[in-house]
Amino acid sequence: MSDEAVPLTDATLFEVFTVVSLFLVALFGTVIAYQAYRGYRRNDAESMLYLAIGLLLLTLCPFLVNIVINTATDMARIVTVFAENLSRLLGLVAIMYSLYGQH
Repeated sequence: MSDEAVPLTDATLFEVFTVVSLFLVALFGTVIAYQAYRGYRRNDAESMLYLAIGLLLLTLCPFLVNIVINTATDMARIVTVFAENLSRLLGLVAIMYSLYGQH
């Protein structure tokens, strides 16, 4: 995909499928994170809270970072990639802590 916005009518099928798949990853990740949060609230299990946070950082946040940085600013593509990867890394750290941390 190019760095410039493309009207939906001019987008290739690959570009449309890419955006749809990114949206679905964010949506499903958010639903699963919500269920983990409900588990935290129901059972007072701190590990479930870290799992929920990790899932949001792994799925929803990179999607939102991409949208916000690409639409609201003129920052370079490398900034977007760095911010997305940092969010994913922090998400994985939170999930690791939920599994192996002292709670």
